[in-house]
Amino acid sequence: MHYLFRTIHLIVLLLLLPMFAQAQTLTPAGRIVLKLDLEGFGGLSGIEMSADGNFLAVSDIGQFVKGSITRIDGEIGGATIAPLRPILDSKGKPLTGFNTNAESLAIGPDGSIYIAFEGNHRIMRHETLTAAAQFLPKHPDFKTFQRNSGLEALAINADGILLTIPERSGKETRPFPVYMFDGNEWSQPTSIPRDGDFLVTGADFGPDGRFYVLERAFKVPFGFATRIRRFTFVYDTLTNGETLLVARNNRLDNMEGISVWADQQGQTRLTLVSDDNFNPLLRTVIAEYLVND
Repeated sequence: MHYLFRTIHLIVLLLLLPMFAQAQTLTPAGRIVLKLDLEGFGGLSGIEMSADGNFLAVSDIGQFVKGSITRIDGEIGGATIAPLRPILDSKGKPLTGFNTNAESLAIGPDGSIYIAFEGNHRIMRHETLTAAAQFLPKHPDFKTFQRNSGLEALAINADGILLTIPERSGKETRPFPVYMFDGNEWSQPTSIPRDGDFLVTGADFGPDGRFYVLERAFKVPFGFATRIRRFTFVYDTLTNGETLLVARNNRLDNMEGISVWADQQGQTRLTLVSDDNFNPLLRTVIAEYLVND
């Protein structure tokens, strides 16, 4: 009987080990649901945080969204949103129609703003929020993406190298291709494994230089699930993949934007934002985690 109890205890510990590993890496630091009476607000699909707590986001209808997050004892307490600004095209005019669906955001070491779009699959660069867009070259694969499953993830590292990933890989057994822009041209030097029913929705390089990937799954009647994986980026390859978070409940909703950043105290934070798709059944959620290693 004593042996049986020891065996059961060991099995329980083994089952809980993934939970302990996750808790050691990420510590929840609050979440808020934004409900604003602001025309055009919603559809947030990409976000970048700065050390002072301010953020820049992009929306599905071609808008820049600036705001500031307030924290109480290190946890999110609220947010304020500035008037929305239209994302401009290469002629300095607001984006319209088929060209508006901004899905991801990255800010380079020099302050340049990069935006990835689906529908018209492309990446644009802006020197400032009010500057006309400059189009980056396209990889030949971009024209093969499904209309609503294009460039969902975009990230830039300290060396100015851009990585982008489409939402879908084409087959459940096919890895997600990772495209790299070196300042002149695109290549597809690496990929990340496709694991389960999760699809890519966002990515960012953290202060640690590692590559964080946000993924989402949806199943009726359970709703949305969120996963975060992290990889080491060395010599144009992604290795040492590890899962930091799997959340299979609706507290996080349709998470599409991720920013991994260091606050003014040097603490690495991971900020997520959800896309409500301008659907009253969905929400705009901002959630944060402390990254402990």
